[in-house]
Amino acid sequence: MRKVAHNNMKAKELRQRPKEELAMIIKESREKLCSLRFDSAAKKLKKTDEIGKLKREIAQILTILNN
Repeated sequence: MRKVAHNNMKAKELRQRPKEELAMIIKESREKLCSLRFDSAAKKLKKTDEIGKLKREIAQILTILNN
């Protein structure tokens, strides 16, 4: 599985991506979100704002896929 550079992508850029790639980005983002939540619970996470950013990114992609 190849890694997709998708951090800080604009909605316009996301709309140009194929649906399969967006689905893959969502899967990777959800896995990272799970990891961040575990790190946060274990007090290992320094940048807690990453969780909110990742949740926002997932929501943006889901909105694009559902329209």
